[in-house]
Amino acid sequence: MQAESVKYIFVTGGVMSGLGKGVVSSSIAKLLQLSNQKVSCVKIDPYLNYDAGTMNPIAHGEVFVTEDGGECDMDIGNYERFLNQNIPKSHNITTAQIYSRVIEAERQGEYLGACVQIIPHVTDAIKERIRNIAKTEDLGVLVVECGGTVGDIESLPFLEALRQIGWRKVQKMSFSYMLHLHHLLMW
Repeated sequence: MQAESVKYIFVTGGVMSGLGKGVVSSSIAKLLQLSNQKVSCVKIDPYLNYDAGTMNPIAHGEVFVTEDGGECDMDIGNYERFLNQNIPKSHNITTAQIYSRVIEAERQGEYLGACVQIIPHVTDAIKERIRNIAKTEDLGVLVVECGGTVGDIESLPFLEALRQIGWRKVQKMSFSYMLHLHHLLMW
């Protein structure tokens, strides 16, 4: 399946972190899997760390180690347990990974001397990473969870990239290919 025909479900949160976006994402993916869809999950962690390996487990939670050696957010472990499939480390995307890719591309001259900016260069790198996962795994549906809160300044490039993916789907008249689920706590 081509990356353009993949259906995306984007899960974001409100003004508090740790409200269960990972469990919601895992549950949605499991329901789709039970409906014979080829599905996987991606976790975006907008923090500036390269991975979760050196983060304080008391503040951040357990570090989940993938089969291919990735030190990832614990939601990757939820995805594996719910879907009963290995999730590779490429499915955990952090700001540091994206910025490293953009800086590397700039140093190699890929931007042809342009002033490297958040939009389009960083957002394009985020979209490329998400689309490559969908394409290389030949997925029907990709559930993308954006960690943290929508108020975190670090998450803004990711939210913009997800908006752009959705907008491109709308422009191509494929309304049924993108769903944005905003998960929040109600009192």
